[in-house]
Amino acid sequence: MGLCERCKKAQATFHLTNIEPDGQKVERHLCENCATEEGLLHVPKPTVNVKDVLDSFVAHMKEQSEVADDLVCGNCGISYLEFRNQGLLGCPQDYDAFREPLMQLIERAQDGATSHIGKTPKSIGTQRTTQQDVRRLKRQLEDAVAAEDYERAADLRDRLRDLEDA
Repeated sequence: MGLCERCKKAQATFHLTNIEPDGQKVERHLCENCATEEGLLHVPKPTVNVKDVLDSFVAHMKEQSEVADDLVCGNCGISYLEFRNQGLLGCPQDYDAFREPLMQLIERAQDGATSHIGKTPKSIGTQRTTQQDVRRLKRQLEDAVAAEDYERAADLRDRLRDLEDA
């Protein structure tokens, strides 16, 4: 690209082309600072203090964590904090007692899904269709339609039908 024509120090990232009244084209190449100083580029100042936003977020997360840590199963007596430390639940009722924090944990582990998709054992020897394959094809189909790639979309639609019918 080149250096700024004005300060000759910074990389030129702002490129301006003016057409003079006589039809002659005049190009200028400026860095962001020089373009701002000349009034060609307006950089809005943030209206929110980033430190305050981060402090608020950290406080909220700490509060959420403390609320979850105080949860206790009425059946087996295990707390959510004990579960987090041990990695094991005490009884089936823990899924209800710790529902909210467990759902967040499962969603993170399953890339947004709320149920375990799992893998097919290699010992089966046949190729099985998983929910994950169907979801992947549906996403690809939506992307193809959005990109107006109708041939690919038709192919993906047919493959999706074959998988769902199998």
